[in-house]
Amino acid sequence: MIEIGATQPSKRESIGRWCSLWAYYVRSEILKLFRMPMFSLPTLLFPIAFFAMFGMPFKNVQQLGINNGMFMMASFGTYAVMSVAMSSFSASIAVERGTGWNQLLKTTPMRTWTFFSGKIAMALFFELITLVAFLMFGDVVGHIHMAFSSWCQLTGLLLIGLFPFVTLGFFLGYVSGPTSATIVANLIFLPLSFASGLFIPLQMLPKFIQQVAPYLPSYNVAELGWTALGAHTDRSIWTNLGWITIYTIAFLAMSILVYRRDQGQKFG
Repeated sequence: MIEIGATQPSKRESIGRWCSLWAYYVRSEILKLFRMPMFSLPTLLFPIAFFAMFGMPFKNVQQLGINNGMFMMASFGTYAVMSVAMSSFSASIAVERGTGWNQLLKTTPMRTWTFFSGKIAMALFFELITLVAFLMFGDVVGHIHMAFSSWCQLTGLLLIGLFPFVTLGFFLGYVSGPTSATIVANLIFLPLSFASGLFIPLQMLPKFIQQVAPYLPSYNVAELGWTALGAHTDRSIWTNLGWITIYTIAFLAMSILVYRRDQGQKFG
């Protein structure tokens, strides 16, 4: 029943209400992820562990004109980005689908783009924490010292590189089951990591991999970091950003397609 004299909320009030609800949803997503240590702890610790094993022993050599320690910080920072977006993120979405949480959200006024943007905001926040922990380890334990501006530039570029992988994580979360999402993600992003020269220098890999690597999203994200730290690369940052944008749009279109198919199967 409509009350006499009641007025509709103004546009400013509606926007303010949506922002408040969106912030609450993002906060809930962040708390949920931290309360699932089986997803969050490996994401935080694996990049540090891999860097300690594969990066630190060779930090004093040169690669592409810069110290290899700095080079590997960008490489394993890229690995951290991929790990958040494709392993923990896709598994989280698959678990929500398996437990029926998505069906419950469907009964609320939440819009689809609120759902997507909230998930991306959560991934960016968690990725920022992962990168800060990783870079602090490199500085304090690995003794790889750089100017603060270089740390900020590297972090910002790697956060930009999150977008193609977070959209791919959406896709994997909707085509995989709760128990298989992490496995499927690992089967994709681990080969991508090796083929992009993140663990082993690209010049040591087979010739055909060297030819394919520049077109991989993981290589383009890593090259953003390498270039920002002063490495002598053959391509500009704008080329890398172009490939990252193309992959982001393609993976986002795939994610929206499988999301709509999933909603159609459940709700008609």
